[in-house]
Amino acid sequence: MNKRELLEEYNRQRAEVIDKLLDEGVEFTDITGVTISPEAKFGKNVIIHRGTIIKGATVVGDGCEIGPDTILDECTVSDNTKILMCVCEKSNIGSGVTMGPYSHLRPNSTICDNVHIGNFCEVKNSVVGEGTKAGHLTYIGDTDCGKNVNFGCGVVVANYDGKNKHRTIIGDDCFIGSNTNLVAPVTLGYASLTAAGSTVTDEVPDKAMAIARARQVNKENWKERKKK
Repeated sequence: MNKRELLEEYNRQRAEVIDKLLDEGVEFTDITGVTISPEAKFGKNVIIHRGTIIKGATVVGDGCEIGPDTILDECTVSDNTKILMCVCEKSNIGSGVTMGPYSHLRPNSTICDNVHIGNFCEVKNSVVGEGTKAGHLTYIGDTDCGKNVNFGCGVVVANYDGKNKHRTIIGDDCFIGSNTNLVAPVTLGYASLTAAGSTVTDEVPDKAMAIARARQVNKENWKERKKK
């Protein structure tokens, strides 16, 4: 079989899967670039947009909206979840979740119900608790995160010391300030808070605020001295 024949066979099988799903009630807004594994399972009232690729034995629950330009690879997605322009691999995604655009869910992750993972976020080998929000530019790696946690912009869980990976534990109701680095292994207690720009290396007790940054120093008349 040459390349042309392979492509024709691929498109034939792809069309068969899409026709079968249409008969089962899956809605497609545009089938351009859509590829779906024959092993995948779908609930009721699912909407799939263009450029969506669904691999392996992925399961998508009722009322979900997938795409455009999304890859689901061996994932389980619960009801009423919306995933926009994301790559999700070998993970479990709860109900009422919103993800994307441009985020990456790496293997062995669990996203619990009503979580928001926004744009340019990455989650790897982690549990993200119910109601937690990571709006943008956040890396959550090897982390056990509780409920109703807020991740500010630019938060990084520094899980790798160059030799070994370490886990981070974040309690319920924590607030992680923007541009915080959590250097694993580290634990943040219930309802604790980190100040923006902090690099946290020690345990933060329940309801405490961690400030871990250098104090600002202003050099007066700096511009004038530079000109001399």
